[in-house]
Amino acid sequence: MRAPLRWVLWDVKDTLLKVRSSVGEQYCKEAQRMGLSLSPVEVDAAFRQVYRQYSSRYPNYGISQGLNGQSWWRGVVRDTLSQCGVQEPELLNTIANNLYHKFCSADNWEVFPDSKKALESCSSLGLKLGVVSNFDNRLEAILHVCGLLSYFSFLITSEEAGVAKPSPAIFSQALQKCGVPADRVAHIGDHYVNDYLTSRSMGIHGFLLDRHKDGQLDVPREHRLSSLDELPSRLQQHMN
Repeated sequence: MRAPLRWVLWDVKDTLLKVRSSVGEQYCKEAQRMGLSLSPVEVDAAFRQVYRQYSSRYPNYGISQGLNGQSWWRGVVRDTLSQCGVQEPELLNTIANNLYHKFCSADNWEVFPDSKKALESCSSLGLKLGVVSNFDNRLEAILHVCGLLSYFSFLITSEEAGVAKPSPAIFSQALQKCGVPADRVAHIGDHYVNDYLTSRSMGIHGFLLDRHKDGQLDVPREHRLSSLDELPSRLQQHMN
């Protein structure tokens, strides 16, 4: 007999919310406040390069190398703007520090139109909700200002956990908090490997949120969502 579902775990970025405007635009806006005029396109290109370098050299915010989310992101901002011609150390530090804190503001994030309704529907079904996210420790503040924090019983960020998806270890920490076997837990996320494949490999009911209807990945139709509006009926199938 199949065990009924009790918990739903959630990815956050690009699942429940997204950055409101491009990184280049946001970095340039802050630089402009400091009297600098930069190109958003140039900053975006530099950011992508620096972000890849940092993610490779210092994975998961460099936790194992003595860094943390704040020092990691400040380094990314400084190196991005340095590539765009900003060289004054004090100015780079000021902009980097300001941007780190400004990304806790609701102004920088957009909640998808179907997110709150899906969270409310899950709660109405009697399911408990948690977060498993490759995010730094600002996540609680961001969810709070976006009006989503109260839906969740717990949050696990990769910075706090010391391990990031696609490592199964971060899901193991989540399952411990749930206190139920994996087959009584679902997970919703937009990343094929980090969210879908990893959760499924642990016996969790993983669903891939495919907002762009990519349709090219090898995911059964019943495991794929084009919108969170489809989620409650899918979950109900695992609750009887």
